[in-house]
Amino acid sequence: FELYTKRNFRCDCGNSKFKNLECKLFPDKSKVNSCNKYNDNFFGLYCVCKRPYPDPEDEVPDEMIQCVVCEDWFHGRHLGAIPPESGDFQEMVCQACMRRCSFLWAYAAQLAVTRISAEDDGLLPNATGMGDEDVSKPENGAPQDNGLKEDAPEHGRDSVNEVKAEQKNEPCSSSSSESDLQTVFKKENIKTEPQSSCRLQELQAKQFVKKDAATYWPLNWRSKLCTCQDCMKMYGELDVLFLTDECDTVLAYENKGKNDQATDRRDPLMDTLSSMNRVQQVELICEYNDLKTELKDYLKRFADEGTVVKREDIQQFFEEFQSKKRRRVDGLQYYCS
Repeated sequence: FELYTKRNFRCDCGNSKFKNLECKLFPDKSKVNSCNKYNDNFFGLYCVCKRPYPDPEDEVPDEMIQCVVCEDWFHGRHLGAIPPESGDFQEMVCQACMRRCSFLWAYAAQLAVTRISAEDDGLLPNATGMGDEDVSKPENGAPQDNGLKEDAPEHGRDSVNEVKAEQKNEPCSSSSSESDLQTVFKKENIKTEPQSSCRLQELQAKQFVKKDAATYWPLNWRSKLCTCQDCMKMYGELDVLFLTDECDTVLAYENKGKNDQATDRRDPLMDTLSSMNRVQQVELICEYNDLKTELKDYLKRFADEGTVVKREDIQQFFEEFQSKKRRRVDGLQYYCS
């Protein structure tokens, strides 16, 4: 089945899942790949409708979009919010992941391609069409929605544990364990903003709307996320530290693949020529052309006679070629002025 990108995923060949199958790339394997998360995609099923793709029974033309958090694929019509007609968005966060990471709604009011704010008149309905929106207002207005407070970084560990308890019941899951992400956070010493400055708190102080729907995000939206210590701790607890990594995007992944392909397509001869001076380049090109011409003529005889070229024939050719080259070099005359 087509899996496309799966964050931090490793093959299971050679570990405890497939004991009799040795991995040809890494013979020494851990017993279990703890970062691997197996969802319905591994059975050829996608979206909340749990259908295959392409679906032979689905007559509705609809593209599938991958969620950047859980990395599952969804039909556009099953996301609770219709994808922007212009297609001018870079990433999508599905309904389930927006419920789990509800702090993103504060950013969505300012950054999402289809901005969802309290002033919007045409709010998109969700799958049920009922009870799909909550308006969060600043403290000097109406009371804020309690769901948002669970994600606020200034709250203690008890609130975070409540979010984690809800997370276990969600269908989506990220692709790396919480402990691994925390380890990466500590080792890489991710740069954080001063403790006194929290961009999320500033956005949460404004009025915005929370809906049971997916959100669509533009290019570089991740760079706008707050990276203060409290927010980074919250990302770790929610297992979404990767959202602060600009190299984690699908665009970065695709660009890396294109660069790797361009490197593979480079001509070794041209690389060698570029490292030589002008005289060496001319000599190499002449030698290459001589070799090409003589080898072509030599092999043509076998083709005309319908005989098979053997290893001994190739060895004989290069011995004769080297002998001719030595005679040419020995026959050169040098003049001194």
